[in-house]
Amino acid sequence: MRAINAIRMGGVDVLPLVEGGKGVAISNGLSAGHWALAGGVGTFSAVNADSFDSEGRVIPQIYHGRTRRERHEELIRYAVDGALTQARRAWDVTGGKGRIHANILWEMGGAERIITEVLEQAKGIINGITCGAGMPYRLSDIAARFNVHYYPIISSARAFSALWKRAYSKTSELLGGVVYEDPWLAGGHNGLSNSEDPNRPEDPYPRVMALRKVMRDFGLHETPIIMAGGVWCLEEWENWIDNPELGPIAFQFGTRPLLTRESPIGDAWKQKLLTLKEGDVFLNRFSPTGFYSSAVNNGFIGELRDRSDRQVAYTTEAIGEHVAEYGVGPRKRIVFLTNADRDRVVLWERQGFVEALRTPDSTLIFVTPDKAREILQDQTDCMGCLSTCRFSNWSQLEPEYNTGKRADPRSFCIQKTLQDVAHQSHSFEAMDNNLMFSGHNAYRFGKDPFYSNGFIPTVKELMERLQTGR
Repeated sequence: MRAINAIRMGGVDVLPLVEGGKGVAISNGLSAGHWALAGGVGTFSAVNADSFDSEGRVIPQIYHGRTRRERHEELIRYAVDGALTQARRAWDVTGGKGRIHANILWEMGGAERIITEVLEQAKGIINGITCGAGMPYRLSDIAARFNVHYYPIISSARAFSALWKRAYSKTSELLGGVVYEDPWLAGGHNGLSNSEDPNRPEDPYPRVMALRKVMRDFGLHETPIIMAGGVWCLEEWENWIDNPELGPIAFQFGTRPLLTRESPIGDAWKQKLLTLKEGDVFLNRFSPTGFYSSAVNNGFIGELRDRSDRQVAYTTEAIGEHVAEYGVGPRKRIVFLTNADRDRVVLWERQGFVEALRTPDSTLIFVTPDKAREILQDQTDCMGCLSTCRFSNWSQLEPEYNTGKRADPRSFCIQKTLQDVAHQSHSFEAMDNNLMFSGHNAYRFGKDPFYSNGFIPTVKELMERLQTGR
């Protein structure tokens, strides 16, 4: 195994080991601070992070506003307070000597306002901004305003080229690195394009080589590329290290820091990670963002899959084979199904799935009355946690503050489930009934001898292990 030497990133020398940011409330200041203290780049999530009361208890993010816009403002306040709390925790751990990044999602609600207010109030504490989930054109402008380095997360050379030509070329001196996130292996939201097949993973090496070629065309010969997604042990990436074709390379770890003593997740979540099998992480498109995402294939994902499977197309007039009348909603408004679909609906109703909910695609899904009430209540309670949400039809854009489309009951409230999984992660039931993001290599916890007999390392011990290449 080649020696893992420090590289230049954001104007300082650091180990090429980067903690991946995981929201909501999962990558926090404690884990980020210890990662940075060990010589790498620690990353806390600025996506609705936790803040605490005077006795150190997590402040529940409860909303009181009567309208979505009022609740959206509450969400922004929670987000700013939480991010500042976690930034200061990281600073306290490192004594101000480590490298700390804040991770934001460009498509989260109020992203620009939140990171701007955080940077205004945390000057000198945050060294860099990592940002993905969308095309963050204005990221470089924000970085320039506060003189911090920025690290866009992309999944193709084409995406970076578009960002560079439109915006980043004007602030090249603050581009600390480019995170290439493998869209087939990374946890959380993935940057698969419409031209890429989710079932046909591509080798990351030629894709990263294409990125480096584009970067060299722009004069970015020494700007590091941070490889994210699918990285478990560095001896498997030895041909990437000190490779003149690739140039400076660092490696980002998102899933492995979950299983450390400093990680805020509860014992049930940690035990779940130790028992995952290959294939247990599921690439799906249920997210209200519209992006693909990778998550543990548990009861929560299973219910979403079943919900979409109980789906039929309808027309509002009798057209072609759509001649079977069916009444939808309390007033039993008539729509038309095919005879074959009408027979399927009868079967579902016998099984208890008697509530038909319309989707934006002129289809109906069938759920139980309890699930229908839950879906409709979650849509009503929307607090605008995304810039646009297909589940609730929220949009942060004036004047209407909606997408102009029907809310989609095939999706879910992502803020609700991520808050629940973060703060109920001591419960095995909560682990099955909520969204658990994960990278596809998480099954390796159960196979890696480092974790034998349920061993959970400190961040320092994990970092020492990573530097051995294993």
